[in-house]
Amino acid sequence: MSKKKTAVIVLAAGMGTRMKSDLPKVMHPVGGRPMINHLLATLAKIDVDKTVIVVGPDMEILETAVAPHTTTVQYDRAGTGDAVKVGVQALGDFKGNVLVLYGDTPLISEQTLNGMLEARDGQPGKIPPSVVVLGFFPMEPGAYGRLILDEEEGDLMAIVEAADATPEQLEIGLCNSGVMCFDASLLPQFLSRLSNDNANGEYYLTDCVRIACEDGFSCSVVEGDEEELIGVNSRVELAQAEVIFQDFMRDKAMKGGATLLDPSTVYFSHDTCIGREVIIEPNVQFGVGVTLGHNVRVKGFSHLEGATLKNGVTVGPFARLRPGTVLGEDVKVGNFVEIKNTAVEQGAKISHLSYIGDARVGREANIGAGTITCNYDGYLKHHTNIGDGAFIGSNTALVAPVVIGAGAIVGAGSTITADVDSNDIVTTRAEQKTGKGAAEAYRTRKRAEKEKLKKG
Repeated sequence: MSKKKTAVIVLAAGMGTRMKSDLPKVMHPVGGRPMINHLLATLAKIDVDKTVIVVGPDMEILETAVAPHTTTVQYDRAGTGDAVKVGVQALGDFKGNVLVLYGDTPLISEQTLNGMLEARDGQPGKIPPSVVVLGFFPMEPGAYGRLILDEEEGDLMAIVEAADATPEQLEIGLCNSGVMCFDASLLPQFLSRLSNDNANGEYYLTDCVRIACEDGFSCSVVEGDEEELIGVNSRVELAQAEVIFQDFMRDKAMKGGATLLDPSTVYFSHDTCIGREVIIEPNVQFGVGVTLGHNVRVKGFSHLEGATLKNGVTVGPFARLRPGTVLGEDVKVGNFVEIKNTAVEQGAKISHLSYIGDARVGREANIGAGTITCNYDGYLKHHTNIGDGAFIGSNTALVAPVVIGAGAIVGAGSTITADVDSNDIVTTRAEQKTGKGAAEAYRTRKRAEKEKLKKG
């Protein structure tokens, strides 16, 4: 942790042309959360005094997503150096460290950022570096800028773009990630001397290293991991970031005491919370807002979102839990069951082919196959209350608002439109009628009709 105050400038004004999207690039999600919010969540773990997000014009959706952080607009989009100038203006006379980060680099770690801040503090007996650059060793250095170090001291001397590098420099494996940390008192001085005299007519932040060295200031490098530094500029790179994120979440879940029977087929959200002794079968997807207690089993091909599962719950296979679902201890939810905005209390069972929405299912209640709560009248949602120990027979429609009392029994095939008192038995299906021996006569008649149609 740095001893100095720290401000952060997040560059997020890019239009994301290669994404081919009307959505600002940094708003595309990884693990169910916009990339920019991944970065802000990481910054919340370190000691940051002020954060400024540099956005482009007409990015109200982005400004809303990053609130209450300060936003400032880069109108000209004349390169990274120009974007940081805009951010520095919003910082005013801030003194300390200035971290420059990118909204499309969502996976950078807290440890790496703290390492950069500590490097800016410098070593005892030495003048702290004016600039700290985050480098990495990619598998394919390709078009990345190369970091040129002093052979004796190990200080950073220059950042050379691949297009301008000599064959010898292209052999260097240490590359520039773009992430930098500056002495706030020197950064305006460096920015004022940037030039756009280049092929793209842009102001490059990387030129600050050359300027710092020319002015007699030292620069240094901190090394990060390639995976955490992936920058997302296309849908392909977005998918690559998702893979990295999902692998991290799977590893975290298993280290935390969960068993994933086929890890590569399980997909987590950024906020999925999992207890111990949890078993997750193949092809399970967790949306935002899911919490699993201990000893939970989620069977294959289930989809959970906005749901809380307490200890001992079993769900699936092929179950769908939607937002507002709370399953109490030892609840069993079976195959092809959909639940939404419902509290299912301890020991209740909803085993097959049912839809339960806007409801309460009491302790030890049993919901038969094909049961539905008719919660929507075309205009408003209504609540169904199923009491403790109630038994709802198969293929029942509960037309809300309705209350089924504790211990009541509803016969299979019923449509319930009025409240049922505790311990009552109610059925609404039509009386069964029987025609003795009529089946054969029916078949004979129908065969004759069919033959007549064939003959025309």
